[in-house]
Amino acid sequence: MPIDAAKATSAEPRTTELAWDHKDIQLYHLGIGAGAATPEKPHPATDPDELRYTLESALHVLPSFATVAGGGMAVAGGMAAPGIDVDLAAVLHGGQTVTVHRALPVRGRATQTSTVPAIYDKQKAAVIVLRSEVSDDDGPLWTCDTQIFVRGEGGFGGDRGPSARLELPDRVPDRTTERLIREDQALLYRLSGDWNPLHADPEFAKLAGFDRPILHGLCSYGVTLKAVVDTVLGGDVTRVRSYTTRFAGIAFPGETLRIRMWEGDGRTQVSVTAADRDDAPVLADTVVEHS
Repeated sequence: MPIDAAKATSAEPRTTELAWDHKDIQLYHLGIGAGAATPEKPHPATDPDELRYTLESALHVLPSFATVAGGGMAVAGGMAAPGIDVDLAAVLHGGQTVTVHRALPVRGRATQTSTVPAIYDKQKAAVIVLRSEVSDDDGPLWTCDTQIFVRGEGGFGGDRGPSARLELPDRVPDRTTERLIREDQALLYRLSGDWNPLHADPEFAKLAGFDRPILHGLCSYGVTLKAVVDTVLGGDVTRVRSYTTRFAGIAFPGETLRIRMWEGDGRTQVSVTAADRDDAPVLADTVVEHS
């Protein structure tokens, strides 16, 4: 069996050296739609608030950059663990959490330590839980917790894992906004390090069961956090403490994401749907914890 749960979860932590600079930050921000027109910003390219994502002299770092820092996916170290050997065509991103320990620097060198805390048996699939903890000379920077859904790899007799879902508030959202996903968005986003051909190659997408390439789940994840930061947090990325989601469905380049937000005490709950497909779910169980 390609997944040996006991071997993977008992393996020694793996370490990877990460490095990034302003160009990596700018490319990531462009990949999640920075500089593109929105209902709130019809002329964004020179908008001072938008330049914080695109101009090196004014740059700040959206915390979701942690998922691609160093030129690769945050999951890369965990997926290289002993006992894990899976077909990319069977892999989907199940969920993601980024916990921020302090503001991400525009330029950095850090060490990523990767482990596999758990592998859950969903009978027809396996869920691999990956953790990446990143620190630099000044201490911890962030922690990424990732759930990878692997079709056809369940049935090995393991724990099914948690299945609780977060209900949406029973009231009208405090804010609703929309974000158009450009036709070339996935091609641009993948330059930040997620090279899975599912997001670019039509033939590979068909092998995975889709009629055309789909948008990266982590691209939708970044688009959504940027929308929350810009509309709820006054554009201040340093207010984000953690950000978690479950990838409940897919989005295609060219579609529009509808982002609904419910504000609370130190948290914003979010629902993301595909407006073009009768609000089909894209992100669920989504919460931004913030100051």
